[in-house]
Amino acid sequence: MEFTHFDAQGNARMVDVSEKAITARTAVAEGTIQVSPEVYRAIEQKTVKKGDVLTVAQVAGILGCKRTADLIPMCHLLNLTNATLTFELLPEPCEVKATCTVKTEGKTGVEMEALTGVSVALLTIYDMCKAIDKRMVLKEIHLVEKHGGKSGDFFFEEGEA
Repeated sequence: MEFTHFDAQGNARMVDVSEKAITARTAVAEGTIQVSPEVYRAIEQKTVKKGDVLTVAQVAGILGCKRTADLIPMCHLLNLTNATLTFELLPEPCEVKATCTVKTEGKTGVEMEALTGVSVALLTIYDMCKAIDKRMVLKEIHLVEKHGGKSGDFFFEEGEA
């Protein structure tokens, strides 16, 4: 097996994508943050002292998508054509599910951007709510699907991990 992020001497390197074709690429990632009932109510009722948690987390997650190459050493800097971040409030388990969809037309995929977007959004929720309760748990951050590129389409099947 060839490791693409290492050269022949074992040094880390960015993968050379200069010969690859430009194609439409999309990735969707999701994850959840489990919170206490008190935190859940504060998010739902928009009473967190730091502001509207989900709006701030949405902006932070999109910014995270755009800054992925600054955070992950071997990621290529991509010209994103779209990044969206949505939330679903799950009352029974007291969770907030974040879903991030990222698109580009380029030579490499946007999986890392979607995963970073979800992670930053969930971390922002944690940061904004930690004064209420620090026992929040980020869970199940994963790639849901991806389209485009040489490896084709990918769909996460529940129970795969």
